[in-house]
Amino acid sequence: MDLEKFKSCIDACNECATYCDYCAASCLQEDDVKAMAECIRLDMQCAQICRLAASFMAQNSEYVKEVCRLCAEICRKCGEECAKHEMDHCQQCAKACMRCAEECQAMA
Repeated sequence: MDLEKFKSCIDACNECATYCDYCAASCLQEDDVKAMAECIRLDMQCAQICRLAASFMAQNSEYVKEVCRLCAEICRKCGEECAKHEMDHCQQCAKACMRCAEECQAMA
């Protein structure tokens, strides 16, 4: 197995998951948490699929392409949602999501 071929995508997935966790936790501290509900929901889902994708790549799973394709889709959705909000944590998360979406799409 050549883990190097996955390294850039694994790194992007791990970074995205971390930003999503941070964003969700930060959104919970906002004054209007209800307005952040969709952002929080997508942050949690995105973090989970990113960790799953990184794990599948590390295992050189035969399902890498399918998982990465789904990861790219969820990352894009999460990035679009986060980009709607002005808070710095959302903007940072949006950037990490879009980078991960690009990496995963290339892997798919």
